[in-house]
Order: sequence, then C-alpha cells, then structure tokens
Amino acid sequence: MRWPWALGGILLSTALGGCGFTPLYATPGLSSGLSSIQVEAPDGRVAYLLREALDDDLARNKDATPAWRLSFTVDQTRDPRGLTVNDYAQRYQVGLAISYTLTDLSTGEVAHTGKVISQVSYDAANDPYAGIAARQDSQQRAASDAARKIEIELAAWMSRHVAKNP
Repeated sequence: MRWPWALGGILLSTALGGCGFTPLYATPGLSSGLSSIQVEAPDGRVAYLLREALDDDLARNKDATPAWRLSFTVDQTRDPRGLTVNDYAQRYQVGLAISYTLTDLSTGEVAHTGKVISQVSYDAANDPYAGIAARQDSQQRAASDAARKIEIELAAWMSRHVAKNP
C-alpha cells in the first residue's frame, strides 16, 4: 500500500517543477556565498557559541578569502518562570536577541541587516552543578537555534540578491 504515496510524491514533484519552484539551496552560487562569510563575534560565552554554530551552519571555508563579514550583537535575558510560594523559580527562560550586519568586504558597504530572537527554557535544579550545566545547555540550544535562523535569513537574502547579481 506504499506505492500510492510514492506515486503521489512523484506527481507532486513534477507539478512543482513545472510551476518554477526551485529549492533554496539549488540556487546557483548560494552555498558558495554562504561559505564565504567570515563571522566576527563580540566577547562572551553565548557569542562564542553562536559564532561556532554559524561557522558550522554556513560551512565556512577557512582556506578561501572571505567575501562577506557577518558581525552581530547579543542581548541575553534570563527570566524566572513557575515561581513557588517561597518565590523560588522552578524554571528559567533564556532569551537571545541577535542583531546582525552583513558587510560586503569588496566595497565595505553594509549589504544586509537583520534581527533574530531565540527563546529556550530549562528546569531549575537544587544541585549547584546541575543548575550550571542546565543553564549552559540552554545557552547552547539558544545559540544553535539563533544560528539556524540567521542562516535561513542569509540564504533567503542571497538567493534574491547575490545569485541574481553576481
């Protein structure tokens, strides 16, 4: 009974191909454009985690000369949630607001700016080590989520601007 689904998938892909649909990463030059972005991060643990995640997500080619520079600022919040009757938090919400700027290194002009927001939560722990580990894990998850959002925004922007005007 799986063959009707396979047939439906083939028909759908044929219909999408006929309407001019092109997958984002099929745009010529898009992946090379993303891999030529040099990421500059401010000081701090979350900024470091975000830079590492962006280098991975953008597949940065460290042997090639970068064509773009991505710089960003990090605004981090940590809000208590689920307060007990003794006013102790049972959970925390970590929020990141990342404002970024993409600069064309050949001209020095700002090519694109944007802002992404990422929020994750974690359980508060009574054990100090567990509390530190939970907080650091939430920062890692928030940085990874923000990096993915930035990658998607940059890929969409490059597919509209860079790929059409090489």
